[in-house]
Amino acid sequence: MIPEDRLHDIAQRYAFLEAKMQEPLAPAEIAQVSREWSQLRPVVEATEAWRRLCGEVADAEAMLADPDLRSLAEEELPPLRERLARTERDLQVALLPKDAADARPAMLEIRPGTGGEEAALFAADLARMYQRFAESQGWTFDVVEEQATDLGGLKELVARIEGEGVFARMKYESGVHRIQRVPATEASGRIHTSAATVAVLPEAEEVDVQINPADLRIDTMRSSGAGGQHVNTTDSAVRITHIPTGIVVTSSQKSQHRNRDLAMQVLRARLYEMERARTEGARSADRRAQVGSGDRSERVRTYNVPQGRLTDHRIGLTLYRLDQILNGDLGEVVDALTAHAQAEALAQLGA
Repeated sequence: MIPEDRLHDIAQRYAFLEAKMQEPLAPAEIAQVSREWSQLRPVVEATEAWRRLCGEVADAEAMLADPDLRSLAEEELPPLRERLARTERDLQVALLPKDAADARPAMLEIRPGTGGEEAALFAADLARMYQRFAESQGWTFDVVEEQATDLGGLKELVARIEGEGVFARMKYESGVHRIQRVPATEASGRIHTSAATVAVLPEAEEVDVQINPADLRIDTMRSSGAGGQHVNTTDSAVRITHIPTGIVVTSSQKSQHRNRDLAMQVLRARLYEMERARTEGARSADRRAQVGSGDRSERVRTYNVPQGRLTDHRIGLTLYRLDQILNGDLGEVVDALTAHAQAEALAQLGA
């Protein structure tokens, strides 16, 4: 059942926001009004499509009473009713309660788990996959911190991803990913299994998290870019330690001022996620629980290279085009995870 009263309220609010955007507003207010307008737009568009189809179905049903038009109505009604059912479901999905963080940029963190250097190489593969996926979506992908191994793997990557609906699309990537393949260094051709952890956190705004400057220890140090290429540069890297929680964040870009800003963004995101976990009860308060220990058995997804197969264990999805996925073609996987979450939410509403 579609709640007509709620649709009416949303339409009124949407019209108010549209009018508001024509007024001279402060930058912060413009951002807030635009964000809410963008969130309501899919609901308004889905409502208009649903109402239009309801009218078409009603007109076709009325034609059944006319002997001259009955056969035409009987031909038109089945596809119309099918479209109406799909549109009604789309509207129900649009009306689902939204995660307040869905529209925010995301902080992506990747670290190798079990598997030694092969795990570090897999972490680098995941980083490339997400960067290419971000580029395909028109998002920006800014590396905050990157620690590379001598063989081209990653000890750690922290990146900020910004664009439309980033966290909504990326949040289901959190967890332990494992890969099964023959390492280049394996002379006997034996398949190895290694793992990497992925954490996707919504970026927090300053109003979300109040940080007492007295709780911070800020250190500067020499940058040590990928492979130690920049060890002779000035002391531009910044390390911030949040003393109450023990969280340590590092940013090693060229600008010390930029590093401080990026590190604070990551720190706020981690503290915000801890608070979200505490208040919502939907996630563990310990960030490590989000990604597990990095053990091979705690996996959300397996990448089997010899078979060219990707399996997402949470929804039973298996695809046999691993090369394209690792090259950034992640849309089908993300869409399937989103659709599964929406179906579960609709089922809970109907229970």
